[in-house]
Amino acid sequence: MEILPSTTCYMSFPIKTNSGLIKKAALFFLIITSIIHANAQQFNSDSWLSKPHGTLTIIPTFGQRNTMLMNTYSLFSKWEFTMAAYLYNNDNDLTTNDGYSTSFYGKYMFYQNKAQTGGAAVKMGTGMFPGTIDKELRAKDAFKTFWMNTPVTIPLFNNEVSWDIMPGASLTRNYGEKKTSAWGFTYSTRVAWSPWFPKNPEWSVVGEVFGAAGETGTIPEFKVGPRWEPSRYAVFALTYGQEFGGHNGAGFEIGIMLFTPPFACLAGCVEHKKSSD
Repeated sequence: MEILPSTTCYMSFPIKTNSGLIKKAALFFLIITSIIHANAQQFNSDSWLSKPHGTLTIIPTFGQRNTMLMNTYSLFSKWEFTMAAYLYNNDNDLTTNDGYSTSFYGKYMFYQNKAQTGGAAVKMGTGMFPGTIDKELRAKDAFKTFWMNTPVTIPLFNNEVSWDIMPGASLTRNYGEKKTSAWGFTYSTRVAWSPWFPKNPEWSVVGEVFGAAGETGTIPEFKVGPRWEPSRYAVFALTYGQEFGGHNGAGFEIGIMLFTPPFACLAGCVEHKKSSD
């Protein structure tokens, strides 16, 4: 499973310098040097799960269109807080970039089934995931776009398949020439199939569809690829993404999620029976 958690805030500044290649190379180096501990999450869809209280999660992603780095903090039970940064590259020129943005959001898991294989949560924050807001706005809407969504995870076929559904809404202030408030409906769904479950649950094939409708809407996109979960502290994913009928999709991406054991607890950490995704 995966997670994209945390609180609230968004900044963006367009950049057109040759430092883009250096930034991408530095993040790629971080991915390679961290690969011993990793976990993957370049997906827009999220699961219901909030990591165990006290867990820190680092999620670097290196891709053709987006380079991302997320940091998630499970400071309270059932709560997660995430800071994320996105570097855009629309022209396939690695020596330049097309702006960057940051995002802050929170997640609260309000339901989990007894088997801990599914449930529901609510997320809210500011700053949109690439592909869920008009590309002309994503590097210009600092502190203007606010959103919320509800990740729901449904286990199917004796946990061989996991289905994530994540409807949501967004509000962009001072939109367009008239500086109006523009609403959007965001949608995302992801299916993870583990063909060798339960003998070998480490490998799965993941596919998702996501996008946004409304004044700030986007062309729907898809992502698909293998995911490897060698331990509860590491997940890797390699995906290919593209727009439906378009050509500005995410392309190839490698993503990693790194989990720490629970230690960053404000009121002391408690041993958890189950702490994996």
